[in-house]
Amino acid sequence: MSEEIPVYIPKSLYEKIKLRVQSSGGEFKNVREFVNFVLQEIVKEEEPEEVVTSEEEEALKERLRKLGYL
Repeated sequence: MSEEIPVYIPKSLYEKIKLRVQSSGGEFKNVREFVNFVLQEIVKEEEPEEVVTSEEEEALKERLRKLGYL
């Protein structure tokens, strides 16, 4: 496991998360696990997706045609 860095949140938020963890049906063991999961999901969503332009798509199709795949 990688090194951990403490992060502080308001106690009221901690209590809300704790209730959500308790009602998760065992999906999360504790608040730390829940917070790690949520933050990882947010960071994953923020990662840029690779976008292929229509020109790149046409060039790829042409290469596949030349190779006999299309």
